[in-house]
Amino acid sequence: MAVVAVVGGQWGDEGKGKIVDLLAEHASIVARCGGGNNAGHTVINDKGHFSMHLVPSGIFDPQCTCIIGNGVVVDPAVLIEEIDSLTERGVDVSRLFISNRAHLIMPYHTLLDGLEEEARGARSIGTTRRGIGPAYSDKVARTGLRMADLIDEQVFAAKLAVALDQKNRLITLVYGAPPLSFEEMRDQYFAFGKRLKPHVVDTVPMLHAALSEGKNILLEGAQGALLDPDFGTYPYVTSSAPISSGCCGGVGLGPTRIDRAIGVYKAYTTRVGAGPFPTELKDETGSLIRERGQEFGTTTGRPRRCGWFDAVLARYAAQINGLDSIALTRLDILDSLPTLKICTAYRWGNGIVETLPASMDDFGCCEPVYEEMPGWQSSTAGIRRFEDLPPAAQRYALRLAELVGARLSIVSLGAAREQTIILQNPFEA
Repeated sequence: MAVVAVVGGQWGDEGKGKIVDLLAEHASIVARCGGGNNAGHTVINDKGHFSMHLVPSGIFDPQCTCIIGNGVVVDPAVLIEEIDSLTERGVDVSRLFISNRAHLIMPYHTLLDGLEEEARGARSIGTTRRGIGPAYSDKVARTGLRMADLIDEQVFAAKLAVALDQKNRLITLVYGAPPLSFEEMRDQYFAFGKRLKPHVVDTVPMLHAALSEGKNILLEGAQGALLDPDFGTYPYVTSSAPISSGCCGGVGLGPTRIDRAIGVYKAYTTRVGAGPFPTELKDETGSLIRERGQEFGTTTGRPRRCGWFDAVLARYAAQINGLDSIALTRLDILDSLPTLKICTAYRWGNGIVETLPASMDDFGCCEPVYEEMPGWQSSTAGIRRFEDLPPAAQRYALRLAELVGARLSIVSLGAAREQTIILQNPFEA
């Protein structure tokens, strides 16, 4: 029995969906721990191409129970649309369960997300405007609505009346926007509650029963470590805790229950939205990586900013996550490049630093110190054994793992499930 957490080691979009889909066949339960429908996981398997936003990527394994944990904020409309889409394509969603403690994203959250971002003007942080931040704000302020409320119409109506009165004052008096209708929202969410009620349960006993029965559990993180509100590039961060410790609180497991944490890293670096990015490439190489890697957001479609692998940030992420191993994705995107660069430190002021500054003003002044390695300039498509990779590709992958400070366990050479080299299965480590 093992509990394995899969987390992002960069700014998200590392390919966690594929890794979770790949490892799900070894797990009895796959549990999503945090975030909302601002996170997008792309999965390509024998059933087709899927863009997942809330449903755990383990849903494609017929033996796997999938849980949306208490740490997730749920937009019911998005979740129902995703459930319907999966059902239409022949995927069984009867094994999907939602924690009754998970908080709801309400229409006023989405509206306020956009209004607040516009009010920031030039200092906007690049949110997806999906209502994630405002929903987590209400959770912490103890004014949020939860799945348990949604399935009890009397309780939900009473709590919505109080919450909407407060939000409408904010919407109208501060932002000058028209108020939202209580009746329309109440009726809409009553319908959502009826649809989702069969899936809403207390998921904590399910997880602990699986533990007592010696079953494998896979914890599915969302976003990436550099978006953590405590340790990431604040304020250009998300509102949940996307690191391995957040996985525990996001589903109701103690920290000693996690046996291994695997960090997913791209063979280069990307980020979406605003904020400093020392290794960003604003040239033809950056454009080539973006086009070859189809680096456009799964949720928003926004083009991702692309740059060289930043080992300073990658090592920092490994430390705060306690990573045992890494899964390296998108190595094939670099096939054509004659030379590769890896950032191993920053030049800051008159000195050299090897960690992430807390101040984004300071981080924005950091200049990367690069180590260069030769490219392999040959296709890695179809390669299924690590020793069959071009020697330069092997050296590059192993060098990244060395700089991160964790074992290389998985190498991904494409979006499809079979385009993967597994050096060591984390459930068997």
